[in-house]
Amino acid sequence: MRRREFLEALGAAGVALGTGACRHAGGRPTRRPNIVFIMADDLGWQELGCYGQKRIRTPNIDRMAAEGMRFTQYYAGSAVCAPSRCNLLTGKHGGHAFIRDNFGIKSPDPEVFGGQMPIPAGECTVAECLKAAGYATGCFGKWGLGAPGSTGDPLAHGFDRFYGYNCQSHAHNLYPRYLVSDSQREELPGNTRGLTGARYAPQCIADEMLQFVRDHRHEPFFLYYPTVIPHLALQVPEESLAEYKGLWDETPYNGKSYLPHPTPKACYAAMISFLDRQVGRLFALLEELGLDDNTIVFFTSDNGTTHLKDQVDYEFFESVGPLRGLKGSLHEGGIREPLVVRWPGRIAPGTTSGLLAAHYDMPATLAQLAGVRFAPGCDALSIVPTLLGRPGRQAIHDYLFWDFAGYGGQVAVRMGKWKGIKTGLTKNPDAPLELYDLDADIGETRNLASDYPAVVQQIERIMLDARTTPQVESFRFGRYGQ
Repeated sequence: MRRREFLEALGAAGVALGTGACRHAGGRPTRRPNIVFIMADDLGWQELGCYGQKRIRTPNIDRMAAEGMRFTQYYAGSAVCAPSRCNLLTGKHGGHAFIRDNFGIKSPDPEVFGGQMPIPAGECTVAECLKAAGYATGCFGKWGLGAPGSTGDPLAHGFDRFYGYNCQSHAHNLYPRYLVSDSQREELPGNTRGLTGARYAPQCIADEMLQFVRDHRHEPFFLYYPTVIPHLALQVPEESLAEYKGLWDETPYNGKSYLPHPTPKACYAAMISFLDRQVGRLFALLEELGLDDNTIVFFTSDNGTTHLKDQVDYEFFESVGPLRGLKGSLHEGGIREPLVVRWPGRIAPGTTSGLLAAHYDMPATLAQLAGVRFAPGCDALSIVPTLLGRPGRQAIHDYLFWDFAGYGGQVAVRMGKWKGIKTGLTKNPDAPLELYDLDADIGETRNLASDYPAVVQQIERIMLDARTTPQVESFRFGRYGQ
């Protein structure tokens, strides 16, 4: 079935079914649930209080966990930004997804950021699915899947509203000269490329995100909030920095990979706490508008903590705990992420799940919450049965799969307790497989490949069978205002 035919059929089915309607105890149907999906940027597995963080305060996300469900074996789709976002939105793992690495596009206009390799026009996203089912849809934060006017424009993939950074490189400065509002530039007067400015972009983005909730409070909405925090550069308003300034010994960062900062530890902690406050503002607004009980909120991250230790001291913060690897690695520290989900009255409070799941499960999950089905042919399995306390109905993956072209070329498979990984494939396509028993060795310290040849053979077969070669189609480069 072609993409347009699928969406037309989906829209008709949504109307016919009264999709996703919850019911009160007396059987009276209520409005379909609002869906909020928050994704941090480069947040490590153990950088939230509810996952064991001791130095950074995240009371609002911790409250989410106390009032909802926390997952302990949830994974990003990839180890860097763009492919992980592609997996999340399209429901395809790395072996089938179109985007498998960060790939920037150079703009012909030096005043405009060019964006990344765009997802194809024919690729169905979860936003398109929910829009066809009658949801208002908005994206606020970092996109990274195609410039305005390209085949990957968020407005061409189901979002009614976009506000933030279209291009990942643009997002390397949190006091930028402009942000993108739908497909237009919105100037931010008083900002230059420095540590501070007149308008902090994450604040502007959060304000627009909350306005979207107000604007659509009378209809079901899908809010995708891919915040740019805590990705470098280290930048935060002075009032937020004051929360942590002076608490720890500091070595100023004076390098050039990103902007310098005199107190990198304090700034990094303050950025995460700033994000947590925006989550708190969201919950306060949902309560004010009477939407809290009918809104399910997800919180996760796109990949692990950055490996740039001079700027983010991941050892000091114990950012990934006992896990091996950081951003850019398919070892656990680069892809195992927090997932916290809250839905009052529907998800039991204070629960924990060890279900193996990944970003590419989210389209099927969100579609089921809306009462529809996501596009056929994807790799997603809905985790709704687990969320609603019905584990006996939960479909289980035979394996999770990653195909990541960056950082030397890597592939990985999680199959039950086993984790198989190959690295350095760009230089050595015949690189040997490393095998780890994650039940006994979460830190991936003991390679058991020589002890379990049958498991190695099974995982190597998956690595061959689960991977296709993406067909790169032509795409158009768009400029703002055209």
